[in-house]
Amino acid sequence: MEKTGCVVAGGGPAGMMLGLLLARAGVTVTVLEKHGDFFRDFRGDTVHAATIRLIDELGLGDEFRRLPQSKLNRVAFPVPGGPPVTMGNFDSLRPPYNYVAMMPQWDFLNFLAKAAAQEPSFSLRMGHQATALVRNGGRVTGIRYRTADGLDGEIQADLVVATDGRHSILRRQAGLVPKEYPVPFDAWWFRLPRHPSERGAVAGIVPAFGRGEALLALFRDDYFQMGYLASKGTDARIRAEGVEGFRRRIAALRPDLADRVDAIASLEDLHWLDVRLDRLREWHINGLLCIGDAAHAMSPAGGVGINLAIQDAVAAADILAPALLRGPVRRTELARVERRRRPPTVIVQTVQRVLHRAVFEPIMTGKRSGAPAALLFLARHFPAIGGFLPRFIAFGPRPEHAPAFARRVQSPS
Repeated sequence: MEKTGCVVAGGGPAGMMLGLLLARAGVTVTVLEKHGDFFRDFRGDTVHAATIRLIDELGLGDEFRRLPQSKLNRVAFPVPGGPPVTMGNFDSLRPPYNYVAMMPQWDFLNFLAKAAAQEPSFSLRMGHQATALVRNGGRVTGIRYRTADGLDGEIQADLVVATDGRHSILRRQAGLVPKEYPVPFDAWWFRLPRHPSERGAVAGIVPAFGRGEALLALFRDDYFQMGYLASKGTDARIRAEGVEGFRRRIAALRPDLADRVDAIASLEDLHWLDVRLDRLREWHINGLLCIGDAAHAMSPAGGVGINLAIQDAVAAADILAPALLRGPVRRTELARVERRRRPPTVIVQTVQRVLHRAVFEPIMTGKRSGAPAALLFLARHFPAIGGFLPRFIAFGPRPEHAPAFARRVQSPS
């Protein structure tokens, strides 16, 4: 029978960060990732300032900065007949943590996997999907898994941590049911090329609004990452219009990009996200803890879900590593993680719900076709608003620092 100190189900940002931190504490930790690699497009591709600071504290900053990335430095709303109104400028934050790094998530996850592989107590198993909880005497004592080859196995563990996302198999097995909040839109992600003459400094996020739809453009070095938002439940109708219909939608929202919509070769180039906003009433049972999207699915509004998940992982490692070095973790210790991370989660989700009601719902119902006038007024006349938004996005409420046991001196370049 296989045995480990902690088994983590899910190799996303929260799972990989937790695995790295626990291994640096000397905990035997096994991370299971159901896919054979990390290469999946249009996952969250942001690394926030709080995470960059954490990476520096782990002694990995130089290597991280050598990864291909661009810097997000502002959020702006377009205004007909005038220049865009800047809602937040990350340059207002103290360097060197005055930006959000934009990079493919697979690069970030491979970076974490490489760092974790240096720790002798860390194991990453790709192509292994957690399928069920193992219980003994009212306690979760491990998980069952299935490999990409269809082989079944079982791992016993002193603690199981579910980081397997908003559709978590393990939280469902545990009977943990989230409270769901209404979301007025879904998202379709795709790419459009940037012409050579447009490349250079990355300006930030520029949204465009129509009636019943919106479009986000995230600048990358050689392409735009585009997010088309439309009312929830309209995926079938949008796909029924065909690729030409979708191209027309994009060209109407952003006429300046109409010259490149042919880059959307087919509807297969669209990656649909069923946007959800929910939160578990309780994040743990005896022997099992849920963090990240498994505990609280986030809306893309504000783009802060990844940062929140990573902060969950840091707090969990800090609180649980000493207990795991002794053996099975008590529920009181799991409750400490939840108590620490629930308040920032509630704050972020409350802000997202306000954004849904004030910005997105009127647009999706056709009541408005632009940014709220009150929001633009505040941005123009109250500079403090422009200072709050970058800090909220870049750090979030209650950002965590690396535990002392995980810190390393930066190695020479």
